[in-house]
Amino acid sequence: MFSVLLQTILPHHLLSHIMFRFLRLRWRHLKNLQIRFFIDRFKVDMSQADNPDIESFEHFNAFFTRSLKVDVRPINQPDDIRSYCSPVDGTISQFGRITDQKLIQAKGIDYSMPELVGARHDTAERFGNGCFATFYLSPRDYHRIHMPTSGRLKSMTCVPGRLFSVASRMTQNVPRLFNRNERVICLFETDNGAMAIVLVGALFVGCMDTVWHGTVTPPHDRSVGHTEYDSDEAPYLDKGSEMGRFNMGSTVIVLWSRQNMQWNDELVVGQSIRMGSNISYAE
Repeated sequence: MFSVLLQTILPHHLLSHIMFRFLRLRWRHLKNLQIRFFIDRFKVDMSQADNPDIESFEHFNAFFTRSLKVDVRPINQPDDIRSYCSPVDGTISQFGRITDQKLIQAKGIDYSMPELVGARHDTAERFGNGCFATFYLSPRDYHRIHMPTSGRLKSMTCVPGRLFSVASRMTQNVPRLFNRNERVICLFETDNGAMAIVLVGALFVGCMDTVWHGTVTPPHDRSVGHTEYDSDEAPYLDKGSEMGRFNMGSTVIVLWSRQNMQWNDELVVGQSIRMGSNISYAE
């Protein structure tokens, strides 16, 4: 496929850096033109935005990562520690059991758990036979990431890499795509065991933030950055609260150490889902 071949030779980080700068231009006429074009192209419902006034955004990226009104994404069973909700608006790419430290990327393609978490074998062992769910965010989706359940942050690992597109045509044709792309792994302890939220970068998505650290990438680093958080000072995030955000579209992978998850009967691969919707229960 030509698009796959083309992306293997593209200067991913250079293009993402250019996009990073372009979408933060503060020239009023240009940024308003960008926003209006995007709203028209992707049929964005601004009535759900906490701030619907496009003139007030300082640049396009401020509009793109806009917050929503508190009542438009209700959290399913917010006080039930056994219930997990979707962390994002997006599409269910895959979900199920992790078998022998392997996850499903697409039909007929799997990838390695130790490689995904940056070769941190202690983390890989915790999730090696657990469960996972992968969510794809298109450009039209809400781009803040929220907690599927309450938990305390234990560590954050930033793994540098490529920035292939994570659209379905790429995940179905590029082996180990999620392990080759830049990513941020956030490990939490919850009442039902360990949970990791993996933010996967993509083409034009060279910027990922967390609420406790701010911008994690860029800058890009050749080394694997790993931070442990002291249990007394580590942030505790409630179910449904914001934990991070993307610039442009990308992918979130949630890992659970629990081996038994009761998935929502209505959950299917390819299904659109909204942040706060129920996805599973801990058995």
